[in-house]
Amino acid sequence: MHWLDTNICIEVLRHHSPTLLRKLQATTEIGLSTIVYGELCFGIALSPPKTQENRREQLQQFISLLSIYAWDEAAAEHYAIVRAYLQKKGTLIGNMDILIAAHARSIGAILVTNNRGEFARVPDLHIEDWSL
Repeated sequence: MHWLDTNICIEVLRHHSPTLLRKLQATTEIGLSTIVYGELCFGIALSPPKTQENRREQLQQFISLLSIYAWDEAAAEHYAIVRAYLQKKGTLIGNMDILIAAHARSIGAILVTNNRGEFARVPDLHIEDWSL
């Protein structure tokens, strides 16, 4: 199972990367966390009002092709472990990134991101960068 990080979803929605689109088409199990979905909705809410409806429709079309996984108790437990680990090492990453990483880690998903620098700090998280 491959999970898309927010930055990858944005790249897909903006049609910026032919390489990324090819990899998506070649992958069978693709999903994302409700945390990522929330970030995407937040981005739409910040956009100019005249573009919001179109962006909402575009997002709905995109996510209809994916599996969306709800945050659960296992994800919360992984969040506590990951955040404590990073804090003790003095290498914290953004809170939303910790939530996304913990959620992916809790189900053993491979997180597809172009933010390897931050996510590589998370122990036992499998990541891939499809933008390379």
